[in-house]
Amino acid sequence: MDCEEIKVPEEFSDICPFSDKEFHSEMSQLVEEPGFKHAVTYVMPNIDYDKFCEQLLKIDNKRDFQVNIMHPFLEMLEHKTTAGVSCDGIERIDDNTPNVFITNHRDIVLDASFLNICLIRHNKPTTEVAIGNNLLIYDWISALVRLNKSFIVKRDMSKRQTFEAAQQLSGYIHFTLTQKKQSVWIAQREGRAKDSNDRTQESLVKMLALGGGRNMIESLKEINLMPVSISYEYDPNDYLKAKEFLLKSKNPNFKKSQRDDLFSMETGLLQHKGRVHFKFAGCINDQLDAIPTDIDKNELVRTICHIIDRAIHLNYRIYPCNYISYDMVTGSNGFSDKYTESQKAEFLDYVEKQIKKVDIPVEDSDIEYMRHMILTMYSNPLTNQLKAIEEIQS
Repeated sequence: MDCEEIKVPEEFSDICPFSDKEFHSEMSQLVEEPGFKHAVTYVMPNIDYDKFCEQLLKIDNKRDFQVNIMHPFLEMLEHKTTAGVSCDGIERIDDNTPNVFITNHRDIVLDASFLNICLIRHNKPTTEVAIGNNLLIYDWISALVRLNKSFIVKRDMSKRQTFEAAQQLSGYIHFTLTQKKQSVWIAQREGRAKDSNDRTQESLVKMLALGGGRNMIESLKEINLMPVSISYEYDPNDYLKAKEFLLKSKNPNFKKSQRDDLFSMETGLLQHKGRVHFKFAGCINDQLDAIPTDIDKNELVRTICHIIDRAIHLNYRIYPCNYISYDMVTGSNGFSDKYTESQKAEFLDYVEKQIKKVDIPVEDSDIEYMRHMILTMYSNPLTNQLKAIEEIQS
């Protein structure tokens, strides 16, 4: 049975992607939204919006929408804003076995989108994508992502509601893999790691295990977790993250606005990212089986998180800017053979230009603080990779 013929249970109806039966009706409403028109013409200023809408309204299913609309759009973004999207380890994906691809989180929109580009290029099915409702600022954004094979992660609720939402989400993920035979993408943590020190949230592992109805190991094995490392050469949001670190250092209660989130999304989409690389680490079921059965639940969760983290850390692609930042943060020249003086000068010039984009009054000490935070962001992937290598060699 084709996955589209499988009816999604009513208990998941408010979070799951729209069905193909709903597609045309939902798209008809979406193209009438002024916010959608503004977003499309902002990202693609030369587009004939009316003709674009005509094209959209001829589509009646999610697959054709992804292949005919989203894939060309993402390839355009790749061409304009990156030095190429690449991947390896994709042979570790079994065509007959759906996976939960769990990745570090760099870009709000493009992590899952570029992952799906890699899958399409290797004739693999695209994933369904987990997206937090905190990003769905307008109803039309919610409609758009659900038309594009995304499902909703509910956040910012009471403790009781949070547990109920976790049960619902986990149930849907297990249903998607076992019944729809679809893979899923999910980030290893809520929100991006601002300093690129990637760590899996224990609450995420606990959530994923809820839906299997068995012990934690068996429940997680059912969804075939596969860590994937994402390596962006440059992070267009690095200066925005440094600014946020600075504001929080001055006011621990500082919180970004919805407008800040939207601007981060726009910046990540449209600004230069250099090279982007994905590495598939392979399913961790064998490693889950090797965990001792006599450890308590808290230690079990920490061990599973560590397995995921180690796989992600080991498989980063390290660029010259990472080596340069590491040497500068540690005050050493241990990796000076990995870059030239010209590359170092070019990267440090890039950092200064990024800092100048910060749009708040700053003192010299603030600039130094933000410079250090940006260098830390770029050095942490290498720091973590070195620790992971040392661990497996010891």
